[in-house]
Amino acid sequence: MNPMRTLSTAARVLRQLRHDPRSIALMLVAPSLLVGLFAWLFTDQEGVFDQFGGPILALFPFIVMFLITSITTLRERRSGTLERLMTTPIDKADFIIGYALAFGLMATLQAVITVTFAVAVCGLEVEGPIWQLGLVAVVDAILGTALGLLASAFARTEFQAVQFMPLLVFPQIILGGLFMPREDMPDVLYAISNWLPLSYAIDAINAVTAGEEGWDVSGPLLIVSAFALGALILASLTLRRRTP
Repeated sequence: MNPMRTLSTAARVLRQLRHDPRSIALMLVAPSLLVGLFAWLFTDQEGVFDQFGGPILALFPFIVMFLITSITTLRERRSGTLERLMTTPIDKADFIIGYALAFGLMATLQAVITVTFAVAVCGLEVEGPIWQLGLVAVVDAILGTALGLLASAFARTEFQAVQFMPLLVFPQIILGGLFMPREDMPDVLYAISNWLPLSYAIDAINAVTAGEEGWDVSGPLLIVSAFALGALILASLTLRRRTP
């Protein structure tokens, strides 16, 4: 892995994104619009948005970054750009980490905008430090980016990448604690949820929004970050140099 080639890849991806305003709008604005729609839906039911608004902040950036990253990377493969890059000295890790840096930057901007919109516009009440809420959202969006890159390493088309959502995304949403406290789940499902990174992100966001004393957000963030790093390593190892 060469740092200069990695940074060069990240810069190239950002230049491409600059010429794709629809993707930029989808990444930066769509999660805020979805959060706003969710808040509006429960505007007459006091406390509902405060209860579910935090976990929603973990879900929407995660899902949007998964879709954008996987589809954009596969577009590189289908256009032949990836194969041409693989004929140069660039390493597969340079490609994956470069993409992760570029989309990680976009994920950071997205998370900051979404959390600001949820608190300032939608009125989400946060008892704990707001910067911790933003930090969890950023790490969660980066997790979506890493899993999107992993899915793109196995998929051949954009349609196949979307088909990875029931495997990589939906179980985390169902078992993450959004619909039911994880402690109340059947023992087997609770054990499975302990192996899903989104569970720790939702736990951390619930603790921050509730202002629980003695809660340390660093532990869950390290677990989510470790899953994201593992996904990036696996993606770089499985990325194919040639499209079958």
